[in-house]
Amino acid sequence: MSKRVIAIISTGGTIEKTYDVLDGVLSNRVSVLDVMLASLELRCLEIVRVPLMNKDSLEMTDRDHKLIAMTAAAMAEAHDGVIVVHGTDRLAESGERTFAAFPELSVPVVFTGAMRPYELRNTDAIQNLTESLLAVQILPAGVYAVLQNQVLQFPGVIKDRSQGVFFHESDRTRA
Repeated sequence: MSKRVIAIISTGGTIEKTYDVLDGVLSNRVSVLDVMLASLELRCLEIVRVPLMNKDSLEMTDRDHKLIAMTAAAMAEAHDGVIVVHGTDRLAESGERTFAAFPELSVPVVFTGAMRPYELRNTDAIQNLTESLLAVQILPAGVYAVLQNQVLQFPGVIKDRSQGVFFHESDRTRA
């Protein structure tokens, strides 16, 4: 069986925050994505890492969202799928930007992140990363958010900050 080649673009966000014992805060200083990937059985996958930035998504600018969209589209040209590891606060904005700029992608582009950092005991980081690695192999071409045990297709992905959940605008009953 041939290996699928998946590009993983890291942009930072809560999923990659680490605890600084001197400052007593969680921050984006170093990437923990390689540690997470090393803990998974990734048979039949070749991972190409693209460390784009390491920011809290609340600090992202329009230029950052554009760079993420352009990088995802470029990686889609040369890989079997793309995963963008992103902060959840602005994940929907980057996903919408990617879909709007590149509506005819030839492979799936999956955005994922976590509400709780990988370093915390009660994290959703590994689950969301694992689900994204599976989803990017079986979804048709398009732009998606994969987290919290669901697949949501762009456009129309929304984060309800008050409840800490994502949903699609077509499902307004959760809002």
